[in-house]
Amino acid sequence: MEEMQPYKPSLDVETDESTTTTFLSSVIVYNDDWHTFDEVIMQLIKATNCAFEKARAQAFEIHVKGYSVVYNGKMNTCLKVSSILEEIALRTQIVT
Repeated sequence: MEEMQPYKPSLDVETDESTTTTFLSSVIVYNDDWHTFDEVIMQLIKATNCAFEKARAQAFEIHVKGYSVVYNGKMNTCLKVSSILEEIALRTQIVT
């Protein structure tokens, strides 16, 4: 006797990343009271691949101003940068 297989509908899903991820955006990091300057600097370098001096200046701006725009670029890259920054629980926001 032939075994019957359950019906599995096929779905054709079309995605177009270019329409949702290529517009320019910015990543903002907000100040907090529990991360050290060194932690923030090292995470900024890891996330944005910037020089130590730039990361140090951004960390100081975060401390003094309460926030800093740390990256500008395409939305899909901003999402990656924000994700890396949030690995140590930095508070970020992506704005367009």
